[in-house]
Amino acid sequence: MSIPSKIGRYRVARSVGAGAFATVWLAYDDELRSPVAVKVLADNWSQRADIRARFRQEARFMRRVDSDHLVRVLDVGELPDGRPYLVMTYADGGSLADRLAHGPLPVHEALRIAVDIARAVAVLHDSGVLHRDLKPSNVLFDTARSDRRVLVADLGLAKTLAHASGLTLVAGTPGYMAPEQLANGGLDERADIYSIGTLTHHMLTGGPPGQSPAVARRLPTAVERVVRRALQPDRDRRWPTATAYAAALQEVLAATPAPARPGLRRVLRSVAAVGVAAVTLVVAGSTPIPLAPHGWTRVSDVTGALSIAVPDGWARQVRDRGWNPAVVGLAAGRAPGLLVGPDLVAWPDVGSVTSGVFVGASPSLAGRTGRPALPDHGGCTRAADRPVTVGALRGSVGRWSGCGGTTMSFSEVTLLAPEDAFGVYVQVRQTGGADRTDEVLDTLRVDGPSVAHG
Repeated sequence: MSIPSKIGRYRVARSVGAGAFATVWLAYDDELRSPVAVKVLADNWSQRADIRARFRQEARFMRRVDSDHLVRVLDVGELPDGRPYLVMTYADGGSLADRLAHGPLPVHEALRIAVDIARAVAVLHDSGVLHRDLKPSNVLFDTARSDRRVLVADLGLAKTLAHASGLTLVAGTPGYMAPEQLANGGLDERADIYSIGTLTHHMLTGGPPGQSPAVARRLPTAVERVVRRALQPDRDRRWPTATAYAAALQEVLAATPAPARPGLRRVLRSVAAVGVAAVTLVVAGSTPIPLAPHGWTRVSDVTGALSIAVPDGWARQVRDRGWNPAVVGLAAGRAPGLLVGPDLVAWPDVGSVTSGVFVGASPSLAGRTGRPALPDHGGCTRAADRPVTVGALRGSVGRWSGCGGTTMSFSEVTLLAPEDAFGVYVQVRQTGGADRTDEVLDTLRVDGPSVAHG
């Protein structure tokens, strides 16, 4: 799949998902300094009038509901070849499908997410819309905000409730559809309630009904009772509304003890290929670290203030005990920082051909007097600096490539928090032709208060 450089006025970084009807790209709105998701109708469907109509209808439904619980549509347009696209909220925390790839979730977490899904679907129903295709890949997480929202996405199969009552065509995803969807019958809100029940079941047991592991965990009786009612084949015996199901889930959630929050701990994974231990995750206090993308490893510094993910091949060794900002000409001291790469012994040698990432944060890296003295990599070709946005952080990227006639490149990134409260310096070293700087920066998480106040 070739990567377009721009879609409309949006600068494209990479693909974040592809389905039968469309591809979703992570892109950047440089004017508003914000990441967005751009959904483009697949070329092989672009000439089908009914599919184009469904695509436009999805945008209208998203605009009609316009809730914090749902992915929002921000813009629409057409490519030069006539394919329509939607510009939507970018959910940086991946999907429920990503999380479930690692097995069932802790009971407390599963119930909390299920409550949020049910509340989101209740908003849809209150707006007169039936989703019809609730499944793990259509539940997304926005971790850039402090409230870490759950967002319901993809209204491509949605229908108004008035029209759904007379539907005769089967639409949805096997394993998550209500029985009446398979029977070509008329639908109402309870079809979505069954689907939320399948998602809850999947989160708690590791699979949708009928596809769970042979050895399942024991669940509290009250939890089983609430979920079982959502999964009743007879829709008259299910929860009558998504709001009622959310309330029942909330009640059992309140009665389910949350897991004890651990103190600072480090989880180590043996890497046999190089014979060292690689830090793959650090959990700090009550601040959860988001999952890394598939094929990537997330690391964190010992304070928990900084977290970033890198391709698995880079995650061989890590130094996580901070840095001295004086190395880039800032006020001396100790601040959160980490360095991750396959060979950290070679890292100080700027001529070494090795990949990796350094991240350092500091209150002194801010304001007009706090600009770092970035290295100028001799023997490399420098590209023009470009603006970059990472959550609430704004800054610029400088890139040097073709270093020493090799595929080695350097990206030097300076990011500032709102009101110059603190700054973050990132260096990305890469080998190979592809530039993964934006992919790495997408995974950056910073605990602002910990950095700003030391």
